[in-house]
Amino acid sequence: MIIHQEHPVRQEDAGMSTTLEETASGLAGDPVPALQEYPSRLFVETTTRCNLSCGMCMKQTRGNGIAEGDMHPETFTRLAPSLPHCQALVLNGIGEPLLHPGLETFIRQARGLMPARGWIGFQSNGLLVSETRALSLVEAGLDRICLSLDAVTPDTFKRIREGGEVRDLERAMSSLKRAREKRSSPLEIGTEFVLMRENARELPAALRWAAEQGASFAIVSHLLPYEQEHVGSVAYETNSDEAIAFFEPWRRRAEREGIDLNRFFKVMLNYLRSPEDQRVVDFVWEMQQEARSRDLFINLKNLLKRDERWFGEIGALFAEAEQMARETGLELILPAITPRGKRRCDFVENGGAFVSWDGGVHPCYFLWHRFSCYSSGSRKYVTPRVFGNINQQSMGEIWNNRLFREYRREVLAREYPLCSN
Repeated sequence: MIIHQEHPVRQEDAGMSTTLEETASGLAGDPVPALQEYPSRLFVETTTRCNLSCGMCMKQTRGNGIAEGDMHPETFTRLAPSLPHCQALVLNGIGEPLLHPGLETFIRQARGLMPARGWIGFQSNGLLVSETRALSLVEAGLDRICLSLDAVTPDTFKRIREGGEVRDLERAMSSLKRAREKRSSPLEIGTEFVLMRENARELPAALRWAAEQGASFAIVSHLLPYEQEHVGSVAYETNSDEAIAFFEPWRRRAEREGIDLNRFFKVMLNYLRSPEDQRVVDFVWEMQQEARSRDLFINLKNLLKRDERWFGEIGALFAEAEQMARETGLELILPAITPRGKRRCDFVENGGAFVSWDGGVHPCYFLWHRFSCYSSGSRKYVTPRVFGNINQQSMGEIWNNRLFREYRREVLAREYPLCSN
């Protein structure tokens, strides 16, 4: 099966948690997961510690507000009343879940409280998956594990995953398969591939390698650049589909009328303009006025810099990946190449709540931590949104408080900007 995600950009650890679970059915008489009595999906950050130092990670950004810590067992226990209503429990956030010494205890506790069709999973870099640890995870009741695989060429893999190697993943997958067979477990093993310009051409080979190693699913997600030097690595279109559709007729008209739109940035601030320069400014002004009348955001610089050849190549790589998935039976989840103007938030709309290692409750992955990132050529500063702490209140009280419910209703009504804005 091949699935195309709504959102083009996925932060790395969010990939598995946003696409594989079934949409939760209605509880408490409300068919909309975001407005049910309890969250349908819980994303629980067991630790913010990690055993790798990947350059593309949020933790490596300057001035990030991420403190290192492990979730206390009593904090996890506070989630118990909400687990019978939970269809998916994802046990990771920023850090490596296998570093938490009580991970299997958390899995075992949750397994005893969650509904039979609910699943428990997490994403890992795989370095700590030994034969013993794999068996321990299976015996605890783990349903799904997603291993990070961003390349199959050793040099590319080392460059992206500093401190890791492809053979670490091969060993981890072998250990997990043996543990699954030994305990007759239904454990699903998958991989996530963070797509960048540096590794995009390795995608089909990486997916085939994953299938050969026994993966049943694979998730492809886009890189969110946290530092300026990573902006050039993004492989997706930065303009929305609506902006591109709007701009194309204007671009063709400019060509017909002999107007060089690139001149706009050279002459727009000039007090004295030639008649030709004024034609360019007037043309762009007219275009911007129409965009505003449609309540449409356009970034002229980004639209003029579009690399159509590259996006054509990405499309071809995705088609090759889809064909490979059909041949191998791999369940493949692909992101969009172009952002959609008419967006939706899978995190909020599917009833997700995010719990930090210290008990803070957040609405989505993007508003989980304090950090900065780059979007549309500029730096964005993100402040976490916290609606309560489960060490002071129950999840039910936090989930149903007025501010949190109003926030989710705004998202359902699409009354919010793009996450990066």
